[in-house]
Amino acid sequence: MGLQLDEIRTLMQDLENSSLREFSLQAEDFNLHLSKNEMSQPVVGTMQPTVAPQPAVVAESKSTEGTADLGTDNSVLIEAALVGTVYLKPKPDAAAFKEVGDHVNIGEQVAIIEAMKLMTPVKSEVAGTIKEILVEEEDVVDYGHALFRIQPDA
Repeated sequence: MGLQLDEIRTLMQDLENSSLREFSLQAEDFNLHLSKNEMSQPVVGTMQPTVAPQPAVVAESKSTEGTADLGTDNSVLIEAALVGTVYLKPKPDAAAFKEVGDHVNIGEQVAIIEAMKLMTPVKSEVAGTIKEILVEEEDVVDYGHALFRIQPDA
């Protein structure tokens, strides 16, 4: 089974004018998928056999502690454990989790990183005093990006 270009255009126009969000047509050697969803990937029609899609992997939503590395002068860096937007406050109108000079305990939350609408807490792996905050509110950070410099308790 194959469709002519004008038939595909008619299907596209019909989908656009309908309340349907997606349309799929499969035959032995033909596969057509039309979608109005913005995040769908373009599909190129080929005469190759189709492969069943793999199930999506869902990440667990558990607290991700930042990676702690020794900085210069024996301070410890708390680094981003994932790529996303960093928030230093629990809510836009609330006070920051921590300020420079504040004491932090092991496991205490110091920030949030948002990735794909999932809010992941950033927790300290050391007890000490926050010496420096290395990011601003709503900065986009990469994996391993330094967020805080902490002077460990003696």
